Amino acid sequence: MILTNIVRDSVRGTEVVNLKDYFLSRRTLLLTEEVTSETMTELILGLLYLESEDNSSEITLLINSPGGDTSSGLALFDLLRAARSPVRTVCIGIAASMAGILFLAGDKREMLPHTRLMLHDPSISYCSVDNLKPHELQRRLIELDKVRKDLTDIVSQSTGKSTKILEKMTREDCFFSAQEAVEFGLATGIADLSKKQEEDTL
Repeated sequence: MILTNIVRDSVRGTEVVNLKDYFLSRRTLLLTEEVTSETMTELILGLLYLESEDNSSEITLLINSPGGDTSSGLALFDLLRAARSPVRTVCIGIAASMAGILFLAGDKREMLPHTRLMLHDPSISYCSVDNLKPHELQRRLIELDKVRKDLTDIVSQSTGKSTKILEKMTREDCFFSAQEAVEFGLATGIADLSKKQEEDTL
């Protein structure tokens, strides 16, 4: 069961608080499911709302996702990059496939110490190739290659690595630890938990 509401005491008495609304009020969005048109629509609406309320304060996107639909993910990616608010992305589990690309949308990109980032070439999914003619298959492959080049350009712009190097790497699933992601230029830092640990010992 996913906890979506909590009960807490306030100056107004006991009240039920929706957790997504609670974090939204603190300018924090959560991607903890697959990247689909539905999950991206929800995040896009949240992003547009926060931008309309205040386009100067930082927006944080927490990510723990296996990835999913590329076209839906790129819609959110473009809006995150176009946002006037500073955007901070934080990997809190795994940011894989399209979720890894969304992680790169942050101006500041942080990973918790034991998280992972995974990148790979896009694949044909959610469709059958049964009964397709050769020219139809070729057309799909051409479109898929265009998407691959777009994703490679995004990674190249974030890391400074050449597209040739990246194309060779992402032919297979390519995993990065938090430290490896920083060294490669995918992440800008590892989230510092030492302050919390120090507070816990006081």
